[in-house]
Parts: sequence; C-alpha cells; structure tokens
Amino acid sequence: MNAAKFKRVVFKLSGEALAGGKGYGIDPLVVDAIAREIKDIKATGLEVAIVVGGGNIWRGLAGSAKGMDRATADYMGMLATVMNSLALQDALETCGVDTRVQTAIEMRQVAEPYIRRRAIRHLEKGRVVIFAAGTGNPYFSTDTTAALRAAEIEADVILMAKKNADGVYDSDPRFNPEAKKFKELDYIEVLKRGLGVMDSTATSLCMDNKIPIIVFSIDEPGNILKAALGQDIGTIVGGKKNDN
Repeated sequence: MNAAKFKRVVFKLSGEALAGGKGYGIDPLVVDAIAREIKDIKATGLEVAIVVGGGNIWRGLAGSAKGMDRATADYMGMLATVMNSLALQDALETCGVDTRVQTAIEMRQVAEPYIRRRAIRHLEKGRVVIFAAGTGNPYFSTDTTAALRAAEIEADVILMAKKNADGVYDSDPRFNPEAKKFKELDYIEVLKRGLGVMDSTATSLCMDNKIPIIVFSIDEPGNILKAALGQDIGTIVGGKKNDN
C-alpha cells in the first residue's frame, strides 16, 4: 500500500486524543498540532474526511452503565462529537484549510446536515469534511460511523489514530511485555480474536466493502502524514486483499 493508491482517506480520531495529557475536555494546543498535520496531508493532494469521537467529553456506554437510558446517553455522546468537530474545524481554518462540518443530527445554525453528494463535492473542491454526530442513531459507535462514511464516499482507506498504542497487538502491551504486534491482519482474524481495532459492526462493514484500515499511534508527531502516505507504520487490516 502506498501513496499512489490513496486519493481519498477517512481519518478516524478519538475524542481522547483532543484532550492531550489532561484526559478530559479539549486542549487547544493539541488540536492545533493535529490540524497542522492534516494541513500537511492536504498539501500532498489527498482528499481528507474526518470522523472524530467524543470520549473526551462524554461516553454513551459509560452513562448507560450508570443507569441512564442508553439511547439518551448515546445522543449526548453524538453532541460531544459535534463540539470536538467544531473545535477541529476552527483549528483547521486558522491554518488556512477550508473545512466543512456535516452533522448526522440536523443543527443548521452550527453545521451542514450530512448529504453524501455534497460531502463528495466538498472533497473534490479540496475541502476537508468533518462528519459529526455519529450515524445519527443510538447504539452505533463513531468507529461504525467511520466505516459507513468511508463506504459512502468511496474512500480508499481508514486511518485510525490511536492514543497510547502504535498498532494492533495480540494482548495489551501495557500489561504484557511479551505482547506481539501485528504488521498485517485480515478482517476475519480481527473478528475471531476480538482484537481491539474497532467494534465488530465497523470491522464487518469494512470487510464487506474491502476498505483497508491503518492503525497507528497519534502520540508521535508526523505519524498522521506517514500513515496517509502509506508508509510502513502501525498495523494494516485488510491490506492484502486491496493490493491486488
């Protein structure tokens, strides 16, 4: 897999990454650094769409586990992703990158509603598009949103940035110093072994649509660009099937 094969990418960013060392909320310095790396990707000519999580503000599953109605908790999580998306949009535009936020839950005062053909047109015009509010439905994660949007806009790859992880391992390297890092994985192996790449719904959707996933660490500056250029970094899921 190399840069020549990538025309359009979906960058999946966790909400926790925006919090930096604080662990909660939005760190403007971190957001600015991420925006500058995305600007570097745009400079290569790639079309970039982004899906950002909301775990730095609210997690639906955590709220549900404490007795809150699951659907209500999930909708709150979707609103958290909108806040993160607006923060990232502001940082990108400060860097001189034209950006549009499209939300799956309509809120015209702050963002465009998600319209597939409009999103593709924005990408073709060189704008970054940030997909916010998940799929617009409870019980679906932002991982599933990334897989769904990647399929809809016919993206070549999903760049999955992880915090405190530089790829996919057979066990948690924080607790097992002998943990083995995978360089390449097949979708089925990820599902069978329950590896923490993305949830099973998202993995299945990527498998059905043959969308490869590059899992890499966001902690090291420059990794976002390296992943976007198809350099040897992190773990590739489904890459073999897409090399034919």
